Amino acid sequence: GIEPIIMSAGELESENAGEPGRLIRERYRTASQVVQNQGKMSCLTINDIDAGLGRFGNTQVTVNNQIAVGTLMNLSDNPTRVSIGQKWRESDVTHRIPVIVTGNDFSTLYAPLIRDGRMEKFYWQPTHEDIINIVQRMYEKDGISRDAVESIVDSFPNQALDFYGALRSRTYDKSTLKWIDEIGGYENLSDKLLRERKEGKLPTFVPPKQTLEALLESGHSLIEEQELIMNTKLSKEYMKNMDD
Repeated sequence: GIEPIIMSAGELESENAGEPGRLIRERYRTASQVVQNQGKMSCLTINDIDAGLGRFGNTQVTVNNQIAVGTLMNLSDNPTRVSIGQKWRESDVTHRIPVIVTGNDFSTLYAPLIRDGRMEKFYWQPTHEDIINIVQRMYEKDGISRDAVESIVDSFPNQALDFYGALRSRTYDKSTLKWIDEIGGYENLSDKLLRERKEGKLPTFVPPKQTLEALLESGHSLIEEQELIMNTKLSKEYMKNMDD
């Protein structure tokens, strides 16, 4: 299999100038050492790169943004010569490692970084059938039939995949709150749990049984929250510069 070295967008900024660029090079060399020392395939994966290096409206570009972009461009152009500040040696040749980045909006990235020839881009837009198959796997352990999954997907079209996972989480949230009320309320929760732990008889939480009706109810609740956010227009006020 492949042993990836993973970074997040949160690591692409730092209070220390140059730190993210150095971290990218270190992780790249770590992936190279996996290949050399363990004989396994490896790659450097950066998740949600647009959240760390994307340019939105009047967002200020920092020195670290520029260095991180420059580092990634250099890795693309010179993948076997990667230094992390040590004295340069001609014999120090790094194994070429694939750099895989994920994101939602690559148009916010520095154009030369994503140009053809430097970055190979793969866009994934799941079909209706893909969504049904993925959601069915989400609910596999809950015993939800494929027909029920199709009903859920058709009831809430044009939603992100996370939405269907949130339906399941919402039913657990409701059951957890109900369970807390049944054992005395959240005001006494800590004392009750600590006391019963000492006595060796902690209350047991029984996971909710997932049903089509419960999931649809959770879905309509989430839709109401989405509409409330859009109707208040607060999101547009906070992000008014994004359309500039």
